Amino acid sequence: MKRWRCAAAKALTLGIALAMTGCGYHEMGAATHLPPNVQTLAVPMFVSKVQAYNTEAVFTQAVVRELNTRTSYRVLYGMKASEATKNADAVLRGTITNESVAPLTYDSSSGQSSSYLVMVTASVQLVARDGKVLYTNDAFAWRQQYQSTEALSQFVQEDGFAVRRMARDFAQALVSEMLEGFQ
Repeated sequence: MKRWRCAAAKALTLGIALAMTGCGYHEMGAATHLPPNVQTLAVPMFVSKVQAYNTEAVFTQAVVRELNTRTSYRVLYGMKASEATKNADAVLRGTITNESVAPLTYDSSSGQSSSYLVMVTASVQLVARDGKVLYTNDAFAWRQQYQSTEALSQFVQEDGFAVRRMARDFAQALVSEMLEGFQ
């Protein structure tokens, strides 16, 4: 019985060690699947095909912040797409294609929604200066839940906070997928 437990413990330890080697634990920038000649990334303002206010700006800023935090690339931001193509080794373009808000839970005493789910879908593409597509995802989706309040002014404020939280999480996932090749 003791021998079996020891063998099981060794197997579990080995399994965890093997799993961790494939989970993206690496030195900053070490697991990137981008060509070595890419040193500068341009991120023009994302385009929005939805009628939500400012979502494209918040998401673009979050992606730029994430790239600056997690990579050693020089990130160009705030220029037009045509300028970005001339000044960078690769350009990351994004389009917010869908944004929706749906009730998630209800307060049984008031009969009103007590939390909502905000869903955003984007089309994202990283293209090298020579036109080669380095990364693409036409349906990169992200969701964030937020609580509602009875006061409409507070509700609108919470919606903005939810979008910023969602943009941060979206950016982390996008940069991970883009750099580590989890397509």
